[in-house]
Amino acid sequence: MAIVLVVLVVIVVVVALLFVSIYNNLVTLRANREQAFADIDVQMKQRYDLVPNLVNTVKGYATHEKELLEKLTALRSVAMGAKGVDEKIAADNQFSSTLKTLFAVSENYPDLKANQNFMQLQTELSDIENKIAASRRFFNSASKELNASILVFPASVIAPMMGFKAVSYFELGEERESASKPVEVKF
Repeated sequence: MAIVLVVLVVIVVVVALLFVSIYNNLVTLRANREQAFADIDVQMKQRYDLVPNLVNTVKGYATHEKELLEKLTALRSVAMGAKGVDEKIAADNQFSSTLKTLFAVSENYPDLKANQNFMQLQTELSDIENKIAASRRFFNSASKELNASILVFPASVIAPMMGFKAVSYFELGEERESASKPVEVKF
């Protein structure tokens, strides 16, 4: 009888340790994903801080592109005020699409392309865009790792009980179609 009791205690302890281990792993992966998105947020904030300078530089050359510049400024405000991962992703996608249009417009202004301030801002923005892309890849990697851990056995049994569920990736969403086409500028 004592041997059966010892075996049962060992089994309960092993199951409890397994449960704790899986839970701690999922919490760590969720924290990694949140940190990865915070990195994206930092880069996007830098981008949003540069945009007013870029817009003011372009305004001097492209006064008839007022609508585009106003849209970019409005989208910046929307993006900065977005709450939650999905809302921020959607706002950033719209902002990125409009920003591409702005650079396409700048191609029609040789004086603007030669302006040192514009070139410096464009270089800084390009650098930030590269950092954002790298941060997005890291975020998607962290999301994939969390999703994979939630789906494998025995975590697939424990995760739903602890409130873990599959998470979304940083995707283009509705902007996917427009992102695959070159930006077209018409006058």
